Amino acid sequence: MSQPPAPPEPSYDLAPPPPDPTVKVPLAIEDWLAVLVMAALALITFANVLVRYFSDQSFAWTEEISVFLMIVVTMVGGCSAFVRNHHIRIEALADGGSTQRQRRLAVISQTVVLAFFILLAVLSARLVWDEYVYEETSPAIGVPTWWYSIWLPALSIAIALRTLGSLRRLLAARP
Repeated sequence: MSQPPAPPEPSYDLAPPPPDPTVKVPLAIEDWLAVLVMAALALITFANVLVRYFSDQSFAWTEEISVFLMIVVTMVGGCSAFVRNHHIRIEALADGGSTQRQRRLAVISQTVVLAFFILLAVLSARLVWDEYVYEETSPAIGVPTWWYSIWLPALSIAIALRTLGSLRRLLAARP
């Protein structure tokens, strides 16, 4: 009796990712910042797990710092994603239709993202100012909360500038 033929190996023909766009400010800044923040987040969390395991105590400050670091890594990742055009979108809608339609949708999308992050920067700057004026402190460590909050408008401005650059490149490209 003969053996049945082996099933063919699955083919995973994944296209290589497109090259990063040419930008004035290197994308390595966001990449390395994300790596460093994730490493710090992992170390802080690991230290807290070890302390809890061996002593039934926990560092009160780790949760506060972890939340702050997760916000930073999210904003830094968003900044990188918008430049590389890897942000969340409905690809069937954004990549379908004629080239002119795709370009119009991309311009609209970039404009809405730009407006959103400018608004987020302004509103979060007002929040930071209120926290500074009213001298709010964090519950676990007791440091001023604006030390954490100042990064939201700063990184919102960074995303807005990256989006503005993407929009400028999109409008300068020939259809």
